[in-house]
Amino acid sequence: MTLDDIRALVDREFENTNQIILDRLQSDVVLVNQVGQYIVAAGGKRLRPMLLLLAAKALNYQEDPIKSQSILAAVIEMIHTATLLHDDVVDESDLRRGRETANSLFGNQASVLVGDYLYSRAFQMMVEVGEMRVMDVLSDTTNQIAAGEVLQLMNVNDPDVSEASYYQVIERKTAILFAAATQLAAIISGADKATETALQEYGMQLGIAFQLIDDALDYAADTADLGKNVGDDLAEGKPTLPLIHALENADEAGQKFIRSAIEHGGLEQMDDILAIIKQTGAIEYTYAAAEAAIGKAVNALAVLEDSQYKIALLELAQLSLKRAS
Repeated sequence: MTLDDIRALVDREFENTNQIILDRLQSDVVLVNQVGQYIVAAGGKRLRPMLLLLAAKALNYQEDPIKSQSILAAVIEMIHTATLLHDDVVDESDLRRGRETANSLFGNQASVLVGDYLYSRAFQMMVEVGEMRVMDVLSDTTNQIAAGEVLQLMNVNDPDVSEASYYQVIERKTAILFAAATQLAAIISGADKATETALQEYGMQLGIAFQLIDDALDYAADTADLGKNVGDDLAEGKPTLPLIHALENADEAGQKFIRSAIEHGGLEQMDDILAIIKQTGAIEYTYAAAEAAIGKAVNALAVLEDSQYKIALLELAQLSLKRAS
């Protein structure tokens, strides 16, 4: 199955979700509309809301009058969009999905404030669902995302960051929103606790794999394919798994080189860093870690009955390993 094949299974719900996002972005403040429409128009796979919709279908969710399934899918995407606006300001990024970032076009202040608007709008929407468990999961999720961002900031320019610390960051910063999407599907479907836990685990492991591949691509793709500047992580002094593994396995000269690159950031030494990453098999190591996470995600889906939606979730996990961007 291709990604388009998978999306087609929830096409009606997906279109409803997109319309809700567009409707709820509307504001009487012109700048909110401009920034919000710009970042939504930038596209993206809408992977997180699609996960919620597919998981709900796999659990035989019956749509209720207020369309909580599509509302929650929209909430997930709006939270994700808010994090992108804030991330690009913190990272001083100027390119995302092949286009100028909102902060480079509208300024940092507008990006931060519109990100705040999206967060608050998302919470208004989740209240409409009228389910305390939903509020509990999403309030905890947004708190953990913020904590993950702070942890990542603390790790910048620190060559002594361990793999354990790296995983703590990506679980909080990225994977937890994947986990929330699939867990919410279980909650609104009335699934038992074991099924809810399994769906949460599927989302968490898929999110971990997604970030691992993203970090590998930062050293193994080109700008046109990646949709952002290759080497951004190195330029910002971020010790992601490829660099951590290379640092641990390089010779003494290579270790000094990588430590200096992390401590000072910049791309002046990119070619030399890429050579060390290749010599130490850091990209292959990162992909192997992603494959292990996908294996855990696949195993978690054993609780689901066989259906085309379960197959789609399984296929989506495998497709995440084949990403080029």
